[in-house]
Amino acid sequence: MKHLLAAVMAVAEDLSLETVLRRVVESACQLVDAQYGALGVAGEDGTSLSHFITVGLDEEEHHRIGDLPTGHGVLGLLLREPVALRLNPLSGHADAHGFPPNHPPMQSFLGVPIRVRGAVFGSLYLTEKRGGGSFTERDEDFVSTLAAAAGVAVQNARLFEALRRREQWLQASMELSMRLPSKSQDPRDLIVDHALAPSGAALAVFATPAQDGMIARCEAAAGERAGEIVRQSVPVSLTVLHSVLETGRPVLCEAADLVDPEKAEGLGAALVARLSPRGGEPSLLVLCRAAGADGFHPVDLDMAEIFCTHASLTMELAQGQRLREQLVLFADRDRIARDLHDVVIQRLFAAGLNLQSLRRYTMEDSAQERISDVTRELDEAIRELRDTIYSLRADAQEEVLSSRIVRAVQEGTRASAFTPRLEISGPIDSDVPDKVAEHLLAVIREGLSNAVRHSDADHIEVSVAASDNRVRLAIEDNGRGFADPLRRSGLANLEQRAEELHGTLEIKSAPGQGTSLVWTVPLE
Repeated sequence: MKHLLAAVMAVAEDLSLETVLRRVVESACQLVDAQYGALGVAGEDGTSLSHFITVGLDEEEHHRIGDLPTGHGVLGLLLREPVALRLNPLSGHADAHGFPPNHPPMQSFLGVPIRVRGAVFGSLYLTEKRGGGSFTERDEDFVSTLAAAAGVAVQNARLFEALRRREQWLQASMELSMRLPSKSQDPRDLIVDHALAPSGAALAVFATPAQDGMIARCEAAAGERAGEIVRQSVPVSLTVLHSVLETGRPVLCEAADLVDPEKAEGLGAALVARLSPRGGEPSLLVLCRAAGADGFHPVDLDMAEIFCTHASLTMELAQGQRLREQLVLFADRDRIARDLHDVVIQRLFAAGLNLQSLRRYTMEDSAQERISDVTRELDEAIRELRDTIYSLRADAQEEVLSSRIVRAVQEGTRASAFTPRLEISGPIDSDVPDKVAEHLLAVIREGLSNAVRHSDADHIEVSVAASDNRVRLAIEDNGRGFADPLRRSGLANLEQRAEELHGTLEIKSAPGQGTSLVWTVPLE
């Protein structure tokens, strides 16, 4: 009994699952004086073994045994019928009992199931009682008691593993949320870097699915094979992507089920989760473990979803930071251009006039020539300053479309006492061609000008969305409205712009109920 208590205590000393399993086998061998011991962990189908931990076999014997047991014969019987089994002696070849063909022949055998919360976790196998004897009923009772304690230890180890994984995910999520990318760093690189460690993945990929859903572009990647796939377009499984994008819930699969077997070579279990930043298109975070590694834990599914929420927020904050920096740049350019035009140029021009007035005070040719030279220099300086002003304003117009939209909205409502609500969604910067962009900005300015000057509104909402190969602009206000919108000045110009691009203009308004303007054109 003293040895049994020592064995139980040894099993419960550690919370690492691998350590617990090995101590169970070692303690069982010492408890009943068995030469060989093994612990088989039941696979997902419940009839085969996913792990097989052995004690008592040297390296040469391990090499001779080779692969995992088949889970048939005696080993499979303990999985199908989880009751203690004692055979003395065992005759015949080992493979007849489910062990690998080269397993040493056994004279005695004792097998006991290990249960966790009533379900069979695996089985404990003991063979070859030292001295050539047979396992007794007392040995069976001792090992059964140890197996019961092992079930509790396994359950505790699983809970500890789940808590450890959860803590790692939460730490990665918090670090990601608190660390905004620098100007030169892509937030997508941060996301895959932070997702790699808590997930235990060999490869983390940030992918953007195409509109047809059949191809995903790998925008960022981390891991050993990241360099092979980053910035590449890869055919993917429509079934998996559709499930994730539609439900928003992460999905477990195999890498070979997600991409072509050639692309999935060396990769095993995969986890696919959705990122949905506000104002942007949904993207995917794909985590793949190495082939042969353990699959993802159920807690990984829940925590990956939480992590993607933090990642989406990080993308939103990075976008906002970029827009703020661009707005500051625009403001500086406007201020510089305004100061140059209103102050510097005017002073230079006045200095030139004053210098010209000095001609009447001297008739010397050298003085007249000197005055002309200085005047020409001042004129040239004024021309260069004007060129600089135009260059500053032109550079601002070459910024991305989303920034130009923000600027157009701010300028269009500068005379109002409130700030409008603006929402931008979809691939505005990448998919809207220049011709459509110029018309879009003009419609925004005209629509806001009408709303600010004529509606007496105190709330305006502007939304610009690019999706399904179309761009849609909506401007809504809570102003006085009107009865006949088609005859209002300026609106005919908006309709003409829509017709020129094969689009539509829809205006809804009524006295006292505000106005809604929807301008939609195709992107092609």
